[in-house]
Amino acid sequence: MGYAEEYKQKLVTAAQAAAVIQDGDWVDYGWCATTNVAVDRELAKRMPEMHDVKIYGGILMHAPEIFKIENPQEHFTWNSWHMNGVERKAATTGLSFYGPVKYSELPRYYLDREDPLDVAIMQVGPMDRHGYFNLGPSASHTYAVVQMAKKVIVEVNESMPICLGDRTAYVHISDVDMIVEGDNTPIDAMPPAKPGTDVDKAVAQLVVDRIPNGACLQLGIGGMPNAIGKMIAESDLKDLGIHTEMYVDAFVDMAEAGKITGAHKNINRGLQTYAFGAGTKKMYDYLDGNPECMSASVDYVNNVKQIGALDNFISINNAVDCDLFGQINAESAGTKNISGAGGQLDFVIGAYASKGGKSFICMSSTFTDKQGNLVSRIRPTLANGSIVTDTRANSMYIVTEYGIAMMKGRTSWQRAEDLINIAHPQFRDQLIAEAEKMHIWRRSNKR
Repeated sequence: MGYAEEYKQKLVTAAQAAAVIQDGDWVDYGWCATTNVAVDRELAKRMPEMHDVKIYGGILMHAPEIFKIENPQEHFTWNSWHMNGVERKAATTGLSFYGPVKYSELPRYYLDREDPLDVAIMQVGPMDRHGYFNLGPSASHTYAVVQMAKKVIVEVNESMPICLGDRTAYVHISDVDMIVEGDNTPIDAMPPAKPGTDVDKAVAQLVVDRIPNGACLQLGIGGMPNAIGKMIAESDLKDLGIHTEMYVDAFVDMAEAGKITGAHKNINRGLQTYAFGAGTKKMYDYLDGNPECMSASVDYVNNVKQIGALDNFISINNAVDCDLFGQINAESAGTKNISGAGGQLDFVIGAYASKGGKSFICMSSTFTDKQGNLVSRIRPTLANGSIVTDTRANSMYIVTEYGIAMMKGRTSWQRAEDLINIAHPQFRDQLIAEAEKMHIWRRSNKR
């Protein structure tokens, strides 16, 4: 039987696909741009009569229809591998819960799971003549999901960018149980990034000045890494390589400015390697059919050994705040979950293992709270309940608009002094007083 005939036999309506999900099932709903749409719409019609459905997903770029039913938390639970605004809002109602994850390990979480994975649903590109559906910009952990799910449903979207990559960037029809032809609406895109603030630009300049020609880059999620990427695109740097968890618009800016060749990459030379992408239509168009870009599973991309094998690896990520010990919180405000650990620690460790590698954690020195108060992001200790994303032993460079503090090889009093020096001047005396109470301040520090 040919692939075209097999396709016809497995073709069903979205309602038929949604009907296979039963009470108590564990369901994977796709990831980021491949979160399903047509099946979700049909499942929302059934969900008010269902109970104890447990759904995995992450980085939702729109609110699924199942979120919009009355009292959804009475019928299903959303389990997120990385939260954004949609999922944070759902968490306040008891619907959404975060799964703490070291992103490089996520495929193994599926492969080693004890609970069955009953159904997996994901948007894909159209089947090619060899029987393969492309996973678009979301290879991530999907290959492992397909391996473990009892039933695999693909929702074909002709608007999906075809993101070339290794075997983990595709699903073969032989692994698929049902095929749904969706409505082909463009996948979710982000709005263009806002122009960088003066603080963003100050931090960006400090980092860009420390990037050598031929470096291999990783940028994290957030406005500040994006501002740094744009500054790199406008710099004199050349022959840069890309090996990143998340592909973002700033890489397109760099490529179009002629900054990226990958000529000095020790592995995947000449290729921009990534685990998933989320950005504007401009970025999706750039990835579509581009042989220079390599989509691959996150257990390959975020593997510390792979990162460490790339010389002059530069990791650039955001943080919520840090403390005077050098502990970095990049995912919560106290007990309130903001996002997730993602692969930040993978790249912090991997960059330090790289010959000439550097890891930068970037943040503004302050923020303004809801009451209008100026608050320091450099704290004596992290707020009660805050998550340590990067331990004090793993942090390397911490950057604010006031400078860079190096953590590696520094004792507690040196760390406290260096971090206070890059804190907002308004808070430095207060931080010194707290450091003295914690016995991490030398009397001779302040002259």
